[in-house]
Amino acid sequence: MKKEAIKTLGALKASGYQSKSIKDELRDNLIENIKQKKTTFQGIHGYENTVIPELERAILSRHNINLLGLRGQAKTRLARMMVQLLDAYIPVVEGSEINDDPLAPISRYAVELIAEKGDETPITWLPREDRFAEKLATPDVTVADLIGDVDPIKAANLKLSYADDRVIHYGMIPRANRCIFVINELPDLQARIQVALFNILQEGDIQIRGFKLRLALDMQFVFTANPEDYTNRGSIVTPLKDRIGSQILTHYPGNVETARTITAQEAQLDTRQSESVYVPELAKDLLEQISFEARESEYVDVKSGVSARMSITAFENLLSTAERRALLAGDNETTVRLADFIGVIPAITGKVELVYEGEQEGADFVANALMEAAVKTLFPNYFPKVEKLEKHGEETPYDDLISWFFNSNGFELLNEFDDATYKAKLDEVTPLDALIADYQPEIDPKDVYFEKEFILWGLTQYKKLSKYRYSKGMQFQDPYGNYISGL
Repeated sequence: MKKEAIKTLGALKASGYQSKSIKDELRDNLIENIKQKKTTFQGIHGYENTVIPELERAILSRHNINLLGLRGQAKTRLARMMVQLLDAYIPVVEGSEINDDPLAPISRYAVELIAEKGDETPITWLPREDRFAEKLATPDVTVADLIGDVDPIKAANLKLSYADDRVIHYGMIPRANRCIFVINELPDLQARIQVALFNILQEGDIQIRGFKLRLALDMQFVFTANPEDYTNRGSIVTPLKDRIGSQILTHYPGNVETARTITAQEAQLDTRQSESVYVPELAKDLLEQISFEARESEYVDVKSGVSARMSITAFENLLSTAERRALLAGDNETTVRLADFIGVIPAITGKVELVYEGEQEGADFVANALMEAAVKTLFPNYFPKVEKLEKHGEETPYDDLISWFFNSNGFELLNEFDDATYKAKLDEVTPLDALIADYQPEIDPKDVYFEKEFILWGLTQYKKLSKYRYSKGMQFQDPYGNYISGL
């Protein structure tokens, strides 16, 4: 019998429907997914061999779960995706505030309704999408918000005494009966509020303003927490931690390739923007490497973490910078330039927490330092490494390029250059062509000019060239040229 035809308790019994707890729902549907080799957590990258197996084991164990990790590690997304493991629909006593199971009612309303109407008790069907509740833990959250309170207006309207349990107004948790309930940033919840969760997690009963209600709530709890919060803003009280079955540690992407996949998936781009701006592969790697550098930087508070959102917003800014430049120059299409990375600075400064030394240097300085560090880290992956100590007179692959700058009066790349002028300007530095041909012979032709600019930036990091950024663009020159010419 289809659910559309099941509208009463009698029809539900006749259909052979069997009640099942939410934890059993999650477990059974996960088992089916595993058997069918079906991916449960689609779009979650980098956790295939770490977090996801642990999460699946916790679900199989019917545990309440705490996801512990730094900002931007997909903790809330994982919790929300657990909804896909629920049954498509479940039956609910019509009019119930707490999603009463028609075959196992727990509220006074449902019990009395079934006693009155028997098999004619009306039921409705609750879709899985409506079986998710989420609460951000903030210091102003009260027990009444989560558990419930006495409602004086209800008492007056129904002419009931405060001794009558029908005056109770249920909080978020009872109303999420038979649902997944997520509390984000659990350590931010005051200790006395955390205490109110003890019995719900373990014994299943709640107490509201003197009413001791034996409500066997059927819930899957998922908590999220940031390790930094344990010292900065609060902590999870020990008895509550003891009642949480599994604590799962999340982490940042382990490599640039995974980080690139996440950024490409999450970036919110205008279709016209993505069609008119080409992004070289090296530019994508460089963008992600900035986050990796930030997580190791002496200027950045590592304990606060560097969210994956930094790369996502930086990528959006990068394309917008190239798009704006192209619009000003009158180009219909353009390719991202290394100089366009100046546009990602606002995304970096807004996402990293600086230590004292970083604050002293300034957010802009730190952002530029991270970009330059990323260039230096990736440079040996594409071109010969520049050795710190070189023997006098020993030839290097960069001799011709350095000589070109030694004999020139400097070289400028202006922001206002259209694509044709930009390419022509870089073509003037003829030794760059030989380096590309020798060390990147299979490069995509569309990526050539970005890599030419990358070589110049890379050599400045190894003190073989110097660069100067000013409002209109970038200047490269021999590091000793000005000094010699001034003698």
